Amino acid sequence: MFVSLAALLLAGAASAQQYPSKPITIITGYAAGAASDTLARTLAEALQQQWGQPVVVENRPGSGSNIAAAYVARAAADGYTLMIATDATLTSNTFLYKAMPFDPVKDFTPVLNAAANIIVLAVHPDQPVKTVSEFLALAKKNPGKVSFGSSGAGSPHHLAGELMMQMTDVKLVHVPYKGGGATINDLLGGHIPSAFLSLSAAKTLHDSGKIRIIGVADKTRYAELPNVPTIAETLPGFEMSSWVALVAPAGTPPSIVKQVSEASAKILKTEAITKKLGGVGLVVTANPPAELASTIKTGLDVRGKLIKASGIQPE
Repeated sequence: MFVSLAALLLAGAASAQQYPSKPITIITGYAAGAASDTLARTLAEALQQQWGQPVVVENRPGSGSNIAAAYVARAAADGYTLMIATDATLTSNTFLYKAMPFDPVKDFTPVLNAAANIIVLAVHPDQPVKTVSEFLALAKKNPGKVSFGSSGAGSPHHLAGELMMQMTDVKLVHVPYKGGGATINDLLGGHIPSAFLSLSAAKTLHDSGKIRIIGVADKTRYAELPNVPTIAETLPGFEMSSWVALVAPAGTPPSIVKQVSEASAKILKTEAITKKLGGVGLVVTANPPAELASTIKTGLDVRGKLIKASGIQPE
């Protein structure tokens, strides 16, 4: 019996040491070209080179990334199916959908909090505002008349606007769109005066003068836009973080989680990768599993309260 037990333990250890021994699939719940997709493909290419095994990215968009997450939640917990998930997938969706096909805490094992997808407040260049203070002053003088666009009801961009209203005495009008592209199109066309956007979509347009970014919804200023203040510099405590993370099905062996987490973090922190992702508005964080677990827990609490207070009804 002792020999059999020892043999089993050795076999298990050998199995963990041999990972990966076959192709790995990274699932993403968004279409090709999204910032999270760019991160997934960048990471997959580097892991494939490092491990000598195919690492394939599979896009399963739909239902706010719930389709992809439900698929991964039911996958074998062996390290060969991973997912690039976002704050929407693991926090907001819990309160935006009546019937969730997965539990963001019980059904996944945190692997890495990979990067922050910075949210910014942008205005059409014809608008007579250049700062967050001026924007709030304009909205206060015109209650219920100044609108802001977002990528959809309950999106972090929408919640950023709701948070701004909760922290001030201004009343903005929310205009939801089906995705950031449609939001930007109407902002460029002057159909809406302002929008909360992902920096990944807004920076190039800001640099070319087609829109004006007046505030960053993060704790600190964005290094590549040093002259654009954070919204918190005007509204202390304001923050609406959007992030991209790597998760695995619940029950994935700790040794595999550690291996994937450490290898991915090392890749993301290389100068070339950090610069590449920075070009699409992603700021590499590469925080370990425990930090991601804490971020998810905090996000569920904060987003839940904000969504309920905003009166957003689940679909």
